[in-house]
Amino acid sequence: MRILVAEDDFASRRMMQKLLEPWGRADVAVDGQEAVDAFELAWAEHAPYELIFMDIMMPKVDGQEALRIIRESESRRGVPPAREVRVIMTSVLEDPRNVMDAFGKGGATAYLVKPISREKLETELERIGFPPAAKRS
Repeated sequence: MRILVAEDDFASRRMMQKLLEPWGRADVAVDGQEAVDAFELAWAEHAPYELIFMDIMMPKVDGQEALRIIRESESRRGVPPAREVRVIMTSVLEDPRNVMDAFGKGGATAYLVKPISREKLETELERIGFPPAAKRS
């Protein structure tokens, strides 16, 4: 599975990469603009991401705006909603407005509050259709 982790904090990026190993190797982006660029490059390579973890608070372009741009790009390409990349927004904020914006305006698939434990990650990924490799066999 092709995965992208968009996170400006180095330690959080490394932790997410480690947690995601059972699902595949994760590419990383350090801000929202780099996430959008990686998303576009993956499409140009005919190997789009299946899963993106997007931090909300990032420099240059925040996660909410990056998600909006990604969803617009998919729409221009004619990607049906059922085939869109699954995007899990992450944040230290449990602010209901951020959660509502992520789902309502942005088209997020899920929302996880940091710190993200292995159990929380596994539960959410299974919920959206990505069981770990051991359960896929």
